[in-house]
Amino acid sequence: MSGAAARMPAASITTVPVPLGDRAYDIFVGRDLLHEAGARIAALGARAAAIVTDAHVGPLYAETLAQSLKQQGLRAAIVTVPAGEATKSYASLETVCDAVLEAKIERGDLVVALGGGVVGDLAGFAAAVVRRGVRFVQVPTTLLSQVDSSVGGKTGINSRHGKNLVGAFHQPSLVLADTALLDTLPLREMRAGYAEVVKYGLIDDAAFFAWCEKNWQGVFAGGPERDEAVAQSCRAKAAVVVRDEREDGDRALLNLGHTFGHALERITRYESARLVHGEGVAIGLCLAFRFSASLGLCPEADAARVEAHLAATGLPTRLAQVSGGCGTVDELLDAMAQDKKVKGGALTFILARGIGKSFIAPGIAVDSVRAFLEKEINASRP
Repeated sequence: MSGAAARMPAASITTVPVPLGDRAYDIFVGRDLLHEAGARIAALGARAAAIVTDAHVGPLYAETLAQSLKQQGLRAAIVTVPAGEATKSYASLETVCDAVLEAKIERGDLVVALGGGVVGDLAGFAAAVVRRGVRFVQVPTTLLSQVDSSVGGKTGINSRHGKNLVGAFHQPSLVLADTALLDTLPLREMRAGYAEVVKYGLIDDAAFFAWCEKNWQGVFAGGPERDEAVAQSCRAKAAVVVRDEREDGDRALLNLGHTFGHALERITRYESARLVHGEGVAIGLCLAFRFSASLGLCPEADAARVEAHLAATGLPTRLAQVSGGCGTVDELLDAMAQDKKVKGGALTFILARGIGKSFIAPGIAVDSVRAFLEKEINASRP
């Protein structure tokens, strides 16, 4: 994106607290936070930091962050991994853990995740296991990671059995969401992150969904609407995380659209050329609402409204839009069966009674899911 928006003054920084007792931390949202990151990170009291980044983000921002840390007296090392979902692997975890140890990061030091959700999940998991746990900081560089994966302490890697099946809950000590970094984000990645923004409105905040319908162009353009969207998304996620840190209850609501979306990611083998996470979520959100409507739970008008808004932003909303195909019904069901939301072999979905009225629906009959998917796939055929 062009980054035509003017820089906002430092005073416009928003602080979103995540009150988790002795694991409490703050999320800072605003423009140009990267340049003052060293001071905020140094306040945590570490003597050294390992910056984990990827081959796309590293050349743009890693040295700036390292210098900011060094100016505050911290020793800084940069660890670079390949970009892309395939990096969330056992092999990459080993690479990062060894690099963090080689950098002589001790228990009181920090791992800093500089990148999107892949880097955040991988670096956070490495921080959770190196020396049985060191602190880490999230510096998310994509819209998706700023509003979702950097908040809440979920870390992990993918298995051949499915996405995010190996990991740990490990809360960050600080999150710095510099919205100016999104100015150079490719439009496709911006759209993908926006699907997660919309999700918060669909879960339990119909007014925020209506705000998104009215203001989404400002979010994309980089105006004050972007900062508000990120801050409000972080507030929404933080509130859920504080109520249910380890996903034993209503934190599962944050998975709205994800059971379908994760299945599509698995079928496309996590190949970003075919589908990125946010695109899977967008299709999944639409499927969740259409499935809810097919069960008589949700007004069809609400399902149509969700699809219309996501389509207006350029996001995919139908299975037919998955590059290279979405697989067969059996393949989709098998992928869903490997999802973390499965308990006792029964499928659990997040469904909706309307916009802002989502709920956890355990034990959904496989036959009803099969019938719905067959209808969706057949509707996409010429």
